[in-house]
Amino acid sequence: MTVEEPGGSASGVHVIESSLIGVAGFGAVFASFAAAPGWRGVAGAVLATLMLAIAIIDRRRLIIPDQLSALAFIAGVAAVGVRAEAPPGEAIMHALLRAAVMFGAFFAFRAGYRRLRGMEGMGLGDVKLAAVAGVWLDWAALPIAVNIAALSALASALLGSLQGKAYSPTSKLPFGAFFAPAIWICWVLTAWPSDWASP
Repeated sequence: MTVEEPGGSASGVHVIESSLIGVAGFGAVFASFAAAPGWRGVAGAVLATLMLAIAIIDRRRLIIPDQLSALAFIAGVAAVGVRAEAPPGEAIMHALLRAAVMFGAFFAFRAGYRRLRGMEGMGLGDVKLAAVAGVWLDWAALPIAVNIAALSALASALLGSLQGKAYSPTSKLPFGAFFAPAIWICWVLTAWPSDWASP
């Protein structure tokens, strides 16, 4: 008779999860280069790696490390600066303006929620991640990224409820785990060559 070692099942789940993360990371890096070969593809691969790391950490620890957000922000500014579509100075100023607007909007939501409900509804890490989104995405893609993240988070909460997990409006939800991948997804969609989509 085989005796299963304690924690064996948990270890197996951890191995599967790590494997899936590895596959997702490789796929995201590959897609980044497919969408934008060259230096822009390198930037997209960096974004994919940082967003995946943020998603994993936020899901496990309910925190978005400032270091990762700062790296993503700096990488985004650098990526905007080397693009040929617009003068570097002008492109960077527009990116910083978008970042400021996104930061302000998320911070206002956070402050308003706290004032109305008397509790935190969004962490500062999510506010900083919104600024990262502003650097990487254009005006049209920003609301799409937010909607993807919000709908994904809602679907996750509903799925958890159907599976019997306790859920209430005051339950903590790692929004960054959904927002970070949404930022990269929208970047890929905007970076993908338009002529590839043509019949």
